[in-house]
Amino acid sequence: MPKTEVLFYLCPPTNSIMELTEQEIIRRQKLEELQKQGINPYPAELFEITHSSRYILDHFDTKPEELKDISFAGRIISLRDMGKAAFTVLQDSAGKIQVYIKRDEVCPGEDKSLYDFVFKKMLDLGDIIGVKGYAFRTKTGEISIHASSFALLSKALRPLPTVKQDADGNIHDAFTDPEQRYRMRYLDMIVNPHVREVFRKRTQLVNSMRSYLNHKEYLEVETPILQPLYGGAAARPFKTHHNTLDMTLYMRIANELYLKRLIVGGFDGVYEFSKDFRNEGMSRFHNPEFTQMELYVAYKDYEWMMNLVEEMVEKIAIDLHGKTELQVGEHLINFKRPWKRFTMYEAIAHYTGIDITDMDETALAEKAKSLGVHIDKTMGRGKMIDEIFGEHVEPKLIQPTFITDYPVEMSPLAKKHRSKTGLVERFEAICNGKEICNAFSELNDPIDQRKRFEEQLELGKRGDEEAMVLDEDFLRSLEFGMPPTAGLGIGIDRLCMIMTNQNSIQDVLFFPQMRPEYKGVTEEPEVKS
Repeated sequence: MPKTEVLFYLCPPTNSIMELTEQEIIRRQKLEELQKQGINPYPAELFEITHSSRYILDHFDTKPEELKDISFAGRIISLRDMGKAAFTVLQDSAGKIQVYIKRDEVCPGEDKSLYDFVFKKMLDLGDIIGVKGYAFRTKTGEISIHASSFALLSKALRPLPTVKQDADGNIHDAFTDPEQRYRMRYLDMIVNPHVREVFRKRTQLVNSMRSYLNHKEYLEVETPILQPLYGGAAARPFKTHHNTLDMTLYMRIANELYLKRLIVGGFDGVYEFSKDFRNEGMSRFHNPEFTQMELYVAYKDYEWMMNLVEEMVEKIAIDLHGKTELQVGEHLINFKRPWKRFTMYEAIAHYTGIDITDMDETALAEKAKSLGVHIDKTMGRGKMIDEIFGEHVEPKLIQPTFITDYPVEMSPLAKKHRSKTGLVERFEAICNGKEICNAFSELNDPIDQRKRFEEQLELGKRGDEEAMVLDEDFLRSLEFGMPPTAGLGIGIDRLCMIMTNQNSIQDVLFFPQMRPEYKGVTEEPEVKS
């Protein structure tokens, strides 16, 4: 942001005190001057837009007849005064276009001082104006709008960051501090319009996934966000209190147990795009509020679900980019089927040279320590295996890879493996060094499920804050009979990071969670006259 002297401004009519820069005070003075002249800087009248900048630029040569009567609005991002005329560049949601405004044409037969007052003296970069006119090409060959009239639609009271331009005329990012970009995403998208494309791709990704699932006739549903018991994942919840019921409620960490209840109830396939909340650390891969899609399909297993994930993600890549091969950071990642597959034990042996298959908890703890993995007394065998995998295997899996057949201790909700003792039928898809989805052949044996929950309670007693709780109603639903079911949870944010080549989860969330913004002003400032 421009560095200017900080002043204090007495805001009429409330007389409240605001800390403002000199430029911000000047803009407020212009606002007052416009109002004194009877010009409303925030008019209520509808300004109907007929064309976007992209449409005008794309169809100038092919559909000139459609561009003879244009109504266009946008934000001023450059302004060049030429006395009785001016060139301005306006930015709308689709892009940018130049506008030519001539005083004698926008004020025919009228007092030209109106143009001089409003356009030359009162407008600033960042203001939003509407223009009417026609498309033409300037002498330099630039497609532009020749304005026959203009209207101020919104006065900006804060200046935009100054755009940097090198000797060759190249424009550089004017708003690069990540913390400020995330805090003021609205400003980030004004100054760095390419950021908006990331979020368009995110919506396209969700639409592609939804279209794929709807084509298979699975039902999109909604389940509770506030839950009396949290479950469906190993995570620490956020909690709140319901005053009328006088009870504690939890923000959901997953929607799995509710979706399984729907399978018990008779649906063959259900899915939900859900906002989930986990009270855990923050990093470039973690935000306490995140989005995942969970899918449950009756009479299927995890092998079938692996094939679905491959097919769906390959389709998403093609829908977004027209191809399966994408540049992600320094890696060229290919989502074309089939993907590579390892069992959990095979992957650890492959990348560490150690076979942990038959190790008990004591031996595993010693081996983890020898690998430099932090272990504490709250961890069971499953948690230790997860830590070893997370440090020594996961970061090395760049191409999309399925990790299958997890130890039973790691998966309280997955069905025991049909042929391998001590394992469950589970897979995770890892890509670019991070998990993007998790899936099971779902456990539908209510006796076994109760036992697994009880084992989780014991881990909780040992201090594991992420251990699951026992959900009696969910167990009751299983006792009525749940068909064999395959379940999937896929992280939308992480998949979006990969599909848009972003390095941080904060770059694919409009408003990521941030620490409170402190102004550093602890007492009322003195008003300067």
